[in-house]
Amino acid sequence: MDTNAAAKLLFDCWQARKVIVALPEPLRPRNKLEGYAVQAALMPNTAVFGWKVAASSEAGQRHINVSGPLAGRIFSTKVRPDGATVSIRGNRMRVAEVEFAFRMGASLPPRAAKYETAEILTAVASLHPAIEIPDSRYADFTQVGAAQLIADDACADQFVLGPAATADWRSVDLAAHDVTAAAGGVVHRGVGANVLGDPRAALTWLVNELSEIGVTLEAGQVVTTGTCMTPIAVAYGDRVEADFGAFGRVSASFADDRP
Repeated sequence: MDTNAAAKLLFDCWQARKVIVALPEPLRPRNKLEGYAVQAALMPNTAVFGWKVAASSEAGQRHINVSGPLAGRIFSTKVRPDGATVSIRGNRMRVAEVEFAFRMGASLPPRAAKYETAEILTAVASLHPAIEIPDSRYADFTQVGAAQLIADDACADQFVLGPAATADWRSVDLAAHDVTAAAGGVVHRGVGANVLGDPRAALTWLVNELSEIGVTLEAGQVVTTGTCMTPIAVAYGDRVEADFGAFGRVSASFADDRP
């Protein structure tokens, strides 16, 4: 498999906002390790702001026909400030995903033994509300399989990070924590348990997935753990405001920038 050629083809699709049915056979990753190799080559000169967990619920896994979560990079060029107006020109998914995110205060390097949640949490600096705006470079992302989805950065695109929570989140059961989001006059509801049973469990999965493929989760990087509610359909002119209660709010508007 030609890793760099596969990455270039997907990157060109990102830039041109076009889609393909699948990677051509000679460029197609055969397993998740090859998929992660392509992902790593997508934007070699762009800083990694953090990581995302895709398919963090059984329903999400069934929807895209994978057997478990997938990890993707959040590139610094795709990060938008809280309250930003985000362009969705060329975005075919057209959804906003409301998520718990963690900023790391210490690095967690690869190792043979699995990391435990308690150990990981000691390396976390802060909890944040977040909104992810995903997309795919495949015409039908439900049919290409896990390795190709990973190569395509696990359907990553744009990301909005809210301010660090000032309330004590470490003593709270995040699995039971309710989240709401207002969009177009409709209130959407979610809960932390929708994210692999607990956002902290999703963080733990991500750390160990990176360790398994030989990648360090660096201090300062952000991990967004997956949507805690059904993805919210968005259109030009919409605004989504997510309320995490004591842990703060985050919002994004979607620009009417049609040609």
